[in-house]
Amino acid sequence: MPEPEHPYMKVAERIRRRILDGDLAEGEKLPGQRELARAEGVSVATLGRALDQLQVEGYITTSRRGTFVANAPEIAPSSYDRITRVLRTGSVLAEGETMIVTAAELIKPPVYVADIFDLGEGDQVVRRQWHTGKGQQRTGLFVTWYPAHFAAAVPELLSTSRSSSPGLLPKIQQATGRRIKAGRDDIHGRDADAREANYLGLRIGSPILAGAHRLWDDEGVIEYGEWCLPYRLAIGYEYSFEAAPDAS
Repeated sequence: MPEPEHPYMKVAERIRRRILDGDLAEGEKLPGQRELARAEGVSVATLGRALDQLQVEGYITTSRRGTFVANAPEIAPSSYDRITRVLRTGSVLAEGETMIVTAAELIKPPVYVADIFDLGEGDQVVRRQWHTGKGQQRTGLFVTWYPAHFAAAVPELLSTSRSSSPGLLPKIQQATGRRIKAGRDDIHGRDADAREANYLGLRIGSPILAGAHRLWDDEGVIEYGEWCLPYRLAIGYEYSFEAAPDAS
């Protein structure tokens, strides 16, 4: 596994962010390696290793004509990517993605969701279901849950409008005064059920990558989400540690 703090990984992360945020558009040609290395403040060798990493991940392609942002990356944004992106830019969507919200409602939650939010008998939650796409390709199906009282502070939580939906998390933080302090992702592979297959354009029983995330502060869970991706996409994470664990 590459050393997370190695300079080339930091360069790769900066370029990756620019691609995900749309600062580098699909099909755009990157500057030459010497020019890009100067802009990043690293050696050509370090820049080359960063580009190799991005090519392996599917973000860029190279040819005799140069290095280009991939037209159809096979890497999907992780939960962490989406959450940090919406807090940074105001939109949960990657460059070129679209969103359709199919449900936005106050409901009595399943028992496991009630336990996550530490709710009492009869309490409700906000449930939102939405899927993303890129061109003709479906890139993900999502369900996100929030405490019911958030809807009074952020009415958009109960709206299926495309214009307000990509940027709800910053609005929640601003309106409620709550600030995300930590989060957790859990991921596993399984077969798609009928609902998931329908939204992702797959056959029932096709393999998918499914996951759940939760975000919290000292008062409790702010957002709980469940999501699944079609089998043709992959996600990746990076890690850094302030101090390496003692192996003794």
